[in-house]
Amino acid sequence: MENKNRHLIALDLDGTLLTDDKKISIRNKQAISHAIEEGHVVVIATGRPGRASIQYYQELQLKTPMVNFNGALVHHPLDTSWKGIHTPMPLTTAHRIIDVSTEVEVKNILAEVQDQVYLDQYSEDIMTIFQDSPEESPYIIGDIKSKLKYDPTSVLIYPDASQVEELRAHLNDYHAEVIEHRKWGAPWNIIEIIKKGMNKAVGLKAIADEYHIARENIIAFGDEDNDLEMLDYAGVGVSMGNAIDELVSVSKHQTLTNEEDGISIFLEEYLNLNKKNIII
Repeated sequence: MENKNRHLIALDLDGTLLTDDKKISIRNKQAISHAIEEGHVVVIATGRPGRASIQYYQELQLKTPMVNFNGALVHHPLDTSWKGIHTPMPLTTAHRIIDVSTEVEVKNILAEVQDQVYLDQYSEDIMTIFQDSPEESPYIIGDIKSKLKYDPTSVLIYPDASQVEELRAHLNDYHAEVIEHRKWGAPWNIIEIIKKGMNKAVGLKAIADEYHIARENIIAFGDEDNDLEMLDYAGVGVSMGNAIDELVSVSKHQTLTNEEDGISIFLEEYLNLNKKNIII
């Protein structure tokens, strides 16, 4: 049975929940904790893999499923019996993309099979993105095409800035029927590729169904193009003050930036968190 007062709150990480130095502000943390205390369901929905998200999940003391790889992986970090969703792309497609990327001599190529990572060339820069130390990294390094033997959850291409449009045009021309691709925001020119039809809205719907929360009671926050489907799907789509214009155009609400506690300011007002509203 649906609880009409309960909301599902979906939080993108980079540029949304996290400040520019990748921290969760005290005010955001307090508002999220307050929302959980009042019975709302809070989830992380990110393009990051699980290993690069779990520290924030733990910091917020969440006990809910999590959306990773922009919806290609939906799982419950604390409950292995929870029926998750893993939707990788075909290995043959990944190999063709690797071939093209190698031909144009991109800086690097990375593939992930859930939390196992394949890296074509050793790069501390790439490892830094995911906050892994080179000494403790889960990477299999070298000749990614020969080492990758399973359908990958995602493939990341790291080209020069001048190669981005050419590569994305090729992906559209030759692989549009089987993959989705996104460009990461500054300062990285990374192109992220996942199976066709996967996005954060797919994961969010699965979680909302699990908790019997109606679409109109889904609050989703985001700032980049990988949040488009999620904010469009959510009954309460909220773009950050630092969001791209395309996201603002599909969102129903807008809040302040990730540097100005935009999440907490919206939740405090929308859910009356500063008042003693207890969900029964």
